[in-house]
Amino acid sequence: MTGRIAFQGELGAYSHQACRQSRPQMEAVPCATFEEVIDRTRAGDVDLGMLAVENSTYGRVADVHRLLPQSGLHIIDEAFVRVHINLLAVKGTKLDQVKRVRCMSILLGQCGTFLKDHNLATLNWTDNAAAARDVAALNDPAEAALASELAGEIYGLDVLARQIEDQSNNTTRFLVMSRDPDMTRRADHMITTLTFRVRNIPAALYKAMGGFATNGVNMTKLESYMVGGSFTATEFYADIEGHPEDGNVKLALDELRYFSSQVDILGVYPADRRRD
Repeated sequence: MTGRIAFQGELGAYSHQACRQSRPQMEAVPCATFEEVIDRTRAGDVDLGMLAVENSTYGRVADVHRLLPQSGLHIIDEAFVRVHINLLAVKGTKLDQVKRVRCMSILLGQCGTFLKDHNLATLNWTDNAAAARDVAALNDPAEAALASELAGEIYGLDVLARQIEDQSNNTTRFLVMSRDPDMTRRADHMITTLTFRVRNIPAALYKAMGGFATNGVNMTKLESYMVGGSFTATEFYADIEGHPEDGNVKLALDELRYFSSQVDILGVYPADRRRD
C-alpha cells in the first residue's frame, strides 16, 4: 500500500521505525501528539495512523486507550517493535567525553544500569528523536541523546553504545489505525480488540467474563478506566484471540453483550509474528 502514514514524534522516533517496519512503502508523517495523528487520519490528510499503546518494560502508553474508543478509527494491524536504545553523540565523540544525555523519561527507566555505570546526568526531553536532533545542533561532545539508530542516521550522529537497554526483550506494541474497518480473516491467528461497559448489576463483570472461559477464548489483555470522571462508570478495554465469526468467539461475545450495556469492536487484525 502506498500513501501516507502518520506517527507521533519527530523523524527518527521509534514510532517512525514502526512505520518503516510495518508499512515501508508509505511516506511517514511526523505529528506532535497522538491527537494529531488521530485527527489527520480521520480527516483524510493521511491514509493510516501509527499509535504506540504499550511497552514490555514501561507498561501502558498514557492516554492512548482513552483516545481509541472516541477516535472514529479502526485497528487494522499491530506491530511489535524491538526497542534498541543507543547512545548518540556528534561525530568523533568518545564515550568518556559524554557528561549528559537527553531523552524522554520513558527511556530512563529502561537503561538505568548503563547510565549509572557511566555516571551520566540526564535531561528529560519531549521526544527521543528531537533529543538527537538537538544534540546534533549543539555540536558539543559532552552532550548526547538516547534514541534509535534511525535517529542517528537522520541527524548525522555517531552511535557510541548500542542496545544499552536493561531488558533484552524490550518491545513496544503499536496499532495501525484506519478510517475504514477491515474484518477480513487475513491470517490463522487473529486478534479482536473491543471495549465494553457491564450492566450495573451484582457480579456483572464476573458473568460477562464467564463466556470467554466456558468457550475457550483466550483474553490476552483486560484494562479498566473511568468514563466521564465518574467513579461508577467504568469502561473495559480487551484483546482476545480469534475472529468474531469464529464459533466460540461469537458465543463469548453474545454472552458479553447480554451482561453489558455497550460493546464496541475497535478492530480485527492479524497477530504480529513477534507477539509470541
